[in-house]
Amino acid sequence: MAYRDRAQKHPGSDFMVFWYSMRKILLLLLGLPIFIMCAVAAEEQLQPLPVPVSNNAVAGIKVNGQLLVYSMTGIGSKKTWNSVTNAAYALNVKYDTWTAIKPVPGSGRLGATAAGVKEQVFLIGGYVPDPQGEQAIVSDVSIYEPVALRWYRGAELPIAVRDAVSGVYKDRYVYVIGGFTKNGPTNQVQLYDSETDKWTSATASPGLPVFGHAGGIVNDSIVYVGGAIASSGKPGFTPSDEAWIGKIDRKDPRKIEWSKLPLPPSAARYRIAAVASEKDQRIYFAGGSDKVYEFNGIGLDGTPTT
Repeated sequence: MAYRDRAQKHPGSDFMVFWYSMRKILLLLLGLPIFIMCAVAAEEQLQPLPVPVSNNAVAGIKVNGQLLVYSMTGIGSKKTWNSVTNAAYALNVKYDTWTAIKPVPGSGRLGATAAGVKEQVFLIGGYVPDPQGEQAIVSDVSIYEPVALRWYRGAELPIAVRDAVSGVYKDRYVYVIGGFTKNGPTNQVQLYDSETDKWTSATASPGLPVFGHAGGIVNDSIVYVGGAIASSGKPGFTPSDEAWIGKIDRKDPRKIEWSKLPLPPSAARYRIAAVASEKDQRIYFAGGSDKVYEFNGIGLDGTPTT
């Protein structure tokens, strides 16, 4: 069940931004929120992942007419640094079956973002925790080809980032918006051209530097909400009260015209789940937390997240 709380037609945009409160999540919301971009908009019950995982990266693509949803990396049920995994799985939505695929090359990682372009899946960025509590943020771009059943490397991110928002434009360009870098949160937008395997910069968001936000792209509009921003006091980061929409220039995808949006009607701001549906021209947001937390689910204030 889902009921609509608020909808807004944004000036100059050809789709509606809907704020929903949802009692069920369409797909794969296991433990901590995850992010998915796919063409499914109808609510239905699907098979759970073969193993419990959270902080995984998810993307959907069509291969030979079949909708496949990929879950990659993440953290296991122990929620410790050594339960981070590089395992990857594919769900055939038509047959409602999961299949283990080749693991992501290298170490398991958290906070990566994923995007589906044509018949390939892109796993971008993320970080690798260690026993001392340090985090190695990576610039890796791993690309999976379902037909060839292989992984290969794409051009690395110019700015290594974790907990960013990504979206796909014209089934060619991948936008990586914001995220956490070695210098803290950023509002930069990195743009990848899948046809040339090259990165460039797009118009930065005028919003505060942010990570752990949620969003997606429909047509030529980018939307993102919430996340965490730096704060002067302890614990150092606080939930963001910002939401933004960016209009992509159809002649030059590097140019984005940004403007503010109202916030969704929910106290949750951090690591909300987001689904962008090209089918019905909507972006859905659900779940999330009202506090900033570590990968083990414990808030920066020392209390468990809910």
